[in-house]
Amino acid sequence: MYAVIEAGGKQYRVAPGDTIRVDTLAGEVGSEMEFDRVLAVVHDSNELVLGSALGGARVKATIQAHDRGDKVLVFKFKRKKQYKRTIGHRQNYTQVRVGEILV
Repeated sequence: MYAVIEAGGKQYRVAPGDTIRVDTLAGEVGSEMEFDRVLAVVHDSNELVLGSALGGARVKATIQAHDRGDKVLVFKFKRKKQYKRTIGHRQNYTQVRVGEILV
């Protein structure tokens, strides 16, 4: 069984026991949380459930860590104008372990 959830404007395919990285969420490390925005659920019998048939489906998860991603370098350059700029960016994220999918 797996589900497709939406968190932070992005969609993730999750199954019980998976660990995913989502945009920063409020909460303490070790606390339980629920994802209410479930877009689809696929049962073990390959039955796809979508839309209003989901009703109050939700995914329970546990926050494992808050951290920052690897540095991404942004280099701007304009030829013949002696213009160069280097900027670094590190995105904050929350690591979440999926517990169970409730349909």
